Amino acid sequence: MRRSVASGGGHRKGLPARKDERFEFDIVKAAKDILTPERIAKYRLIINCKGNQVTSANNAPWFEPGVTEVCPKEFEAYVRAGGGFLAVHSGLAYNLERNAEYVGLVGSIFLGHPPRCAVDLKCVNPAHPILNGIGDFSIRDEHYNMEMTCEDADIFLQSVSEKGGTQPAGYTRELGEGRLCALTPGHTLDVWENESFMKLFTNAMEWCLKER
Repeated sequence: MRRSVASGGGHRKGLPARKDERFEFDIVKAAKDILTPERIAKYRLIINCKGNQVTSANNAPWFEPGVTEVCPKEFEAYVRAGGGFLAVHSGLAYNLERNAEYVGLVGSIFLGHPPRCAVDLKCVNPAHPILNGIGDFSIRDEHYNMEMTCEDADIFLQSVSEKGGTQPAGYTRELGEGRLCALTPGHTLDVWENESFMKLFTNAMEWCLKER
């Protein structure tokens, strides 16, 4: 069993919806008060489903220099030392104003999204290991509008909707000895229970763990 730490809110019911028991998750809500470099070093994979605020009830910034012990530079050091980092949905809702260092880590900027709508997910690099066993599929979700800021991203998935156009929806980066993956879908429990998304998420975890 692989043990992972996950921070955020949208996945709290989605992770238990998984049908296999190959992974064990420690879910952290108030990451600012809990995560330390020593704690994250115990895990092979970090999953971030969290925007830059402490909790839904406390909108103070999660990343606060001089206060928060784990900031983007600590996450990047973790990845470069061989760790895996998977950013899902709200874990990508960052821009230069919210946290430029985190944008540098994930390699993209969140520009916004239209109201929830029908979104088609298109496999644009079918040979990518994360897409093994997955074809195009459709969901109803927040359709993230993203701007790529890095040149080394391997985009394997695109999202398409009438109001949001065509956007990058899944990509990978290799940083030092570690791996980073980004997936923009994941706002609702319905998405997390979707079999294609479950497979996509599992494949992404395994890729980050260098098992694909």
